[in-house]
Amino acid sequence: MSETSPDTQVHLRKTRVGVVISDKMDKTLVVEHVARVPHPRFNKIVKRSKKYYVHDESGQAKVGDRVRIVETRPLSKLKRWALAEVITH
Repeated sequence: MSETSPDTQVHLRKTRVGVVISDKMDKTLVVEHVARVPHPRFNKIVKRSKKYYVHDESGQAKVGDRVRIVETRPLSKLKRWALAEVITH
């Protein structure tokens, strides 16, 4: 018998890649994620952007950096993401 039963589910955290657009807050970044999705009716690829408030404990990311963020528990009213890594400076 296999070690994992079909009832057990592994919940992986969501990840996004985006660009830091603000680092003026203490331990918080604003990251803009741009998704390329097909338009529901016309199927043309359009860009959808969304801002995420991200927890950055050490303050290592700066404006313009490309970063990977990961979903986490609610840390404040708006923060539900944490910095995973800085991809490029």
